[in-house]
Amino acid sequence: MLNRPLCMFAIISLVLMGCNGMDVTPVQNQKTVETSSHIKDEQKEVELSEKQEKPIEKGKAEGEKVQVQYRLNEANWSFEPIKDADPKVVLLTFDDAPDKYSLDIAKTLHELQVPAIFFVNGHFIEDDEKKKILKEIHDMGFLIGNHTYSHVNLKEQTDVVQKKEIVKLNDLVEEIVGERPKFIRAPFGTNTEYSKGIAKQEKMLVMNWTYGYDWEKEYQNDKALTNIMLNSPYLSNGANLLMHDRKWTHDAIEDIVNGFQKKGYTFLDPGLIETPA
Repeated sequence: MLNRPLCMFAIISLVLMGCNGMDVTPVQNQKTVETSSHIKDEQKEVELSEKQEKPIEKGKAEGEKVQVQYRLNEANWSFEPIKDADPKVVLLTFDDAPDKYSLDIAKTLHELQVPAIFFVNGHFIEDDEKKKILKEIHDMGFLIGNHTYSHVNLKEQTDVVQKKEIVKLNDLVEEIVGERPKFIRAPFGTNTEYSKGIAKQEKMLVMNWTYGYDWEKEYQNDKALTNIMLNSPYLSNGANLLMHDRKWTHDAIEDIVNGFQKKGYTFLDPGLIETPA
């Protein structure tokens, strides 16, 4: 028979060994899981926030070649589908940006998820405030076009001045937004053979417009402008719509967008237009 004190000692030793050998890993793992789950939740919140602030898509992902779907028809400056692209589209364009209302127009279009081209003049983006505005418009996903530096009639200028008006503005736009314009619209639609050559060298598409009215006195209010833009006799598939940085244009733009959508039109993404680039 074992000595009672010795027996008790043996039992106590076994109990202590069992306690020292208990696995505490499950508790540690639970803390790790909770921490990992918290990190994942934070990541999801960040991803959701980024999606909510995502700008209008400009074609495909950066670095990926965009498949063009529309080609300019110089007969009426409209856009025709290539292959099976939707023919019932219109293109929104705004000249004289960013004077006073371009940013607000861009914000409205961004909320409506509607693309457009903003054609800029160099004299509007010489100060830091206007440069920030142009950058903000671009960062919302809108393409920036060339409307010459000083809004001059190119037919009245020498070759040297024409080149300066075009290239100087391209340089400034690239400095501000990080890319050169792919489209050029000459003030008053007055292109010259020389300016067309410069545009080709700069890999820009020369475009005028199918129709526009907001510079005419009788359409300088939102209701009249909305009505004529939606019911112009020149409205057709692929129409290139010209508007400007004007208060009445700003006031009318949401109704104009809604009106075209009710007519079954889609707004053409300028990133899908064939350009020399």
